[in-house]
Formats: sequence, C-alpha cells, structure tokens
Amino acid sequence: MDRSKVLLKEAAKIKCNSLIAFEPENVFYTTGFWGEAVAIINKDGVKLITPKLEIERAKKDSEKCEVIPTERGSNMIEILLSNLTNDTTCTDCNDITTFKVIEKKTELIYSTEVFYHSRKIKDDNEIKIVAHTANILDKLFALCEKIIRVNVTEKYLQATLLYEAMKMGAYPPSYKYTLSPLIVASGINSTLPHAEPTNRNIRNGDVITVDLTLRHKGYVADATRTFAIGRISSEIRKIYGVVEEAQEAGLDAVKTGAICGEVDNTCRSLIERKGYGKYFIHSAGHGIGLEVHERPWIRTKNKEVLEKNMIITIEPGVYIPNKFGVRIEDSIVVGEKTKNLNRYTKKMIIL
Repeated sequence: MDRSKVLLKEAAKIKCNSLIAFEPENVFYTTGFWGEAVAIINKDGVKLITPKLEIERAKKDSEKCEVIPTERGSNMIEILLSNLTNDTTCTDCNDITTFKVIEKKTELIYSTEVFYHSRKIKDDNEIKIVAHTANILDKLFALCEKIIRVNVTEKYLQATLLYEAMKMGAYPPSYKYTLSPLIVASGINSTLPHAEPTNRNIRNGDVITVDLTLRHKGYVADATRTFAIGRISSEIRKIYGVVEEAQEAGLDAVKTGAICGEVDNTCRSLIERKGYGKYFIHSAGHGIGLEVHERPWIRTKNKEVLEKNMIITIEPGVYIPNKFGVRIEDSIVVGEKTKNLNRYTKKMIIL
C-alpha cells in the first residue's frame, strides 16, 4: 500500500491536493520515521523535514521520501514554507501561530480526520506487527501467574512486566491522560478503569486487573485480564462470568459491515440483563494502531461501519463501587471471520 496515495485520496474528499503532517503518528505513517519532523505529501512525492540532530536517524528509518535537514525552531518552518506549492493543503497542525504562518503561503485546511481515515484500515504488515505485539502481551499475562502473590505490590508487578516487555522489544506508548504506562489495579483499586498503580500490597481474596498497552515497531496492542488470588467471593465469580459472557458476545458481533454502536450494545445489553448495566461505565472498545485510542470508536450511538482489516478492542467491564472491578479485553482484526490476536485464556485464573 502506497500510503501517500491513500492520504492524497482521502485529502481529495475535502478538496485538498497536498498534506502537511506534524503529529509524530502521522509523520511515521507517511515516512516510517518517528521523531521531531514535518512531512509534506503531494503528487510529486514525500519530503521529510527534520532537525540536523535527527538527520542520520531519519535517513536510516524513513522510506520513499526526500530527507531535508534544518535547524530547530523558526528555520524549520522557513524550510517548510520554501518547499510548499500553491496546492490547497490539509494539515494536522494544531499550533495556531504556526498555522497562521503557513496559511500566508498556501490555502490551508485543518483536519485530523483525513489522517485517521487513512490509518484506520491496516495493511498486511501493520497487522503482522500488531499481532506480534499482542503475542508479547500474552506472554506477559502468563508471567503474571508466576508474579502475582500475596504482599506483592502493584508497582512491583508493573515494573516487572515493563522490564520483561522491553526485553522482548516492546515499549510503553505515550498516553497523556495517565502517568503510568500500564494499569495494575488490585482490590478496591480495580474499581477504577484507569487506575494508577500504587504501593498497595495484593491481598488474599483480591481481584487484580492487568491492562497491558504496549508498542512494537510503532504499533500498539491492547489487552486486559483480571486475575484473582486466594479465596474469592461468590459475587466476584458471578460478575466475572457476566463480563466473560459479554466479551464473547461482543467478539461474535464483530465482522465486516457491523455497526460500531450495535457491537457496543451487544455487550451492554447482556450486562444490563444480568442487572449490572449501571456498573459498565465506559465504551465497549476502540480502534488501535499508531495510537492507543483511535478510530473506530465502539461506543453507543456510533453509526460508523466496521471495515475489513480495522483493528479494534472489545473490552466490557463491571465496576462495583468500594468493592472490585472486572474487565476483559482483546485486540482483534475485523473481517468476515474476526481474528483475535490475543490467545491467553479468558477463563478465570485464581492464584
């Protein structure tokens, strides 16, 4: 897949015939280089403008583009302007000062949607990379069986998993709404879908939610398993069964042509019928790729249609205030036959 052609085709829908990418995900998608840079895409090809301190890495990592060195700061914008044509240009630039400077040189339209729409269908290589990342997550879940013990802290478990992940070539993505790269939440902390790991000791009777989001070669896989330890209550067993059933129903609902909101409703309605609807407090899933959360959104009322080779998560959860929470999540490839990239068991693991 020639990604510059995909981007130009998408840009043409808003009457643009060139693009300028500032966001690192969009620069990487276009050039294969992740770093401080700006990419220009038009009918003549792709130009990657990057500071001199990044130039050798840019030349090594980038593909199918001309690499142009520059100084940082205003000189970078001057070089950008000197390489622009008189096209109508789409950009993801969200800095108003920079936008106004560029706008003096070319007709400029701000749109992140052009980039998201281009990225939402994955090619074979992208799928292969995400599948490899998902396999790393599975290995880490298996490792949890050995690490999770009474008196082990959430932070220790997180640190150990990160260390092992990096040994396998995976890294935590930057996600601005959390301080910690992985979610490890035990006992009452598991009631928080985006809990920050603490020094809390794991206790007998706890559930432990482990939400792993890791990046390999630029691409993210995202999966969650909820473990238990020691003697657990019948309520925990019951709710785990409800979430497991809802997640399986959601996976069964995913296929090419399915509507995102209806997939969410499949998970949600089952949980509601079991009496826990008010405790399912987030959407049933989201797209993944170069970002942790991107199109398509698997949430109520979203009428977007799933297309072949989108990669999404399905992740229902039930969170009982002041008690515990349960979430199960997989990364999956959309198709006539959905492919689950995570193979680690979803049966309840009691340690």
